[in-house]
Amino acid sequence: MYYNGVVKANVQARLDREARAALESLVRRLDWSPSRVVREGLRLLAACYGTTSRRKVIGIGRFASNVSDLGSNKRHLKGFGR
Repeated sequence: MYYNGVVKANVQARLDREARAALESLVRRLDWSPSRVVREGLRLLAACYGTTSRRKVIGIGRFASNVSDLGSNKRHLKGFGR
């Protein structure tokens, strides 16, 4: 399935009883192929989890001081709150 950093187009998966029942139910209800159900499920998961970029502090660099790391640099926070 995963070879030299590339995911193959065809995937083989073992489904437990619950997953198989869910797949069969979705195929019937949506009148889609099992492949389409899996593709749409992957799209939904990708949308939910988004990109893997590093988390950032919201609002950094958006203040009049123009100090971009004011809220995250320990040097700027020394003695703060004392």
